[in-house]
Amino acid sequence: MDNSTCDNVFYHTIPDGAQGLRLDLFLSRNHSNLSRSRIQDLIRNGSVQINETPTKPSYQLKTGDQVSLMVPKPSPLELVPEDVPFSVIFEDSWIIVLYKPPGIVVHPAPGHSSGTLVHGLLKYCKDLSGIGGKLRPGIVHRLDKDTSGLMLVAKNDMAHQALSRQFKNGTIKKEYIALVHGILSHESGRIDLPISRHPVRRKKMAVSTGGGRNALTLWKKIAACKEGFSLLSITIKTGRTHQIRVHFSHLGHPLVGDTVYGHGPDALKRRFLKQNPVLVSAVKRQMLHAARIGFVHPRENTYMEFKSPFPEDMKLVLDALNINIDFSQTNT
Repeated sequence: MDNSTCDNVFYHTIPDGAQGLRLDLFLSRNHSNLSRSRIQDLIRNGSVQINETPTKPSYQLKTGDQVSLMVPKPSPLELVPEDVPFSVIFEDSWIIVLYKPPGIVVHPAPGHSSGTLVHGLLKYCKDLSGIGGKLRPGIVHRLDKDTSGLMLVAKNDMAHQALSRQFKNGTIKKEYIALVHGILSHESGRIDLPISRHPVRRKKMAVSTGGGRNALTLWKKIAACKEGFSLLSITIKTGRTHQIRVHFSHLGHPLVGDTVYGHGPDALKRRFLKQNPVLVSAVKRQMLHAARIGFVHPRENTYMEFKSPFPEDMKLVLDALNINIDFSQTNT
């Protein structure tokens, strides 16, 4: 098989062994950095030709066919790269595992047109090959602005597709650590309640009494303290917006510091300002941390797992409550 390149144009002469293969399947096997859906888009817009003639993804190859594939250079997003704080835990040519500090928004949105994690990744990454034809990092899951912890980012189309499938299939392992109000009566449990938009406050989510998307949260109590708080290890089997915060608020155990679904820092001031001022001063956001993530590497097909110790504000809070735990033993 003759396979030569000129810039972003690739040429193939079809050998006997590829006789009868679909065109999109052949190209996806020979261009591992392009997903099959991306190749199908290129075929449909005329960027792929058979014997100098445009065709369709399902075309069955014949021995001797001359295939040309033109891959346009990824077009940049209309965003200005910025310095945004985050820490890289692991990186190769396919993925990045990073630590997102609290206070950082992941995606640009109304009210957050700059200073997001995407802006920071555009500044940091020098080897993005494009996601769906756009020069951008592949965000396959999110963390709320004030949630700290681990995130997984794809650098190319194939990685993005593979990781997205793992998230959709529920095979990604995600563990969160949360501090909630109250002492839960059991040592572990499951919350299987659908979630939808709040019927009145449309920026909020809520447990749905009719309809909604299924949402499953599993939890285990790590510790409890006399001040009336529980530290929990949480895994989510679905990835609904604000899922952990909504579920535990619905149970009557909102996350400490959650101003949207709970009592917020002001409730701590009223109750603990005199007896535990360190606790009051340390809680400035919901006490939720994405502590562990496990997945199968999209290229190597090997399982990888990473964990992140508590950020400084959570350490201060736990110390103020005399909660001492071995982080390595927190996984569910």
